[in-house]
Amino acid sequence: MDLAYTTAGGVVGAAVTNYLSRNQERRQLRAAVMQQLLRVEAVRDRVCDIVPSRRESPSRHFIGARLLATTRFGVTAVLEDGRDAEHAQREAISDLVVAALSAGIPRRVVDFAGGSEVRALQCEVIRVIDLRLGGVLGESLEGLMTQCEEYRQATAQHLLRALWHPWQTRLRMRVRLRVLRQDVAALHRRQEAAMSVLAQPEHIGRLSNQDPQRVNNPGPAA
Repeated sequence: MDLAYTTAGGVVGAAVTNYLSRNQERRQLRAAVMQQLLRVEAVRDRVCDIVPSRRESPSRHFIGARLLATTRFGVTAVLEDGRDAEHAQREAISDLVVAALSAGIPRRVVDFAGGSEVRALQCEVIRVIDLRLGGVLGESLEGLMTQCEEYRQATAQHLLRALWHPWQTRLRMRVRLRVLRQDVAALHRRQEAAMSVLAQPEHIGRLSNQDPQRVNNPGPAA
């Protein structure tokens, strides 16, 4: 009997230790995802200006079927410290993907979250270009920025649900992803419409004639 109790106690103790260990690991993985998500969001918040692009060749990064706004207008978004915002964002998203996949979040959920941040950065570029041109987009710019922020928040919330409630998220994933695809298609059309207005000859000419030296430290070429 003593041996039986000792053996049972050892099994229970091992199970409890294993459970606590796995629980601690899950908390660490979740904390890593949250940290990387905040890092990605911070990149967009630190964009301070745009400068003429010094890339030797067009960017290969696409959203949908069209090039990014930065490539379309030949500009580079720069952060407060002078770094290339797109380069910093790609690094942050890469780290987010690693952390999220390690935490068991489905890749499709991570891709939507990362893609929404890319779109948010490009919307910020559109906003800065419009500001340079004196506000030619009018009220439509506010609508674009609001729609972009709503989409970004929706993808971030979907990622967080997958992080904290993985089984519930998997059961409803197909429906939520379908809604997100519809939302991003609508946002894409609105972004394209805004860029089409900014790319009109009378506007693009004014943009190219502006002083490129307003930013003291444009950062290294991408």
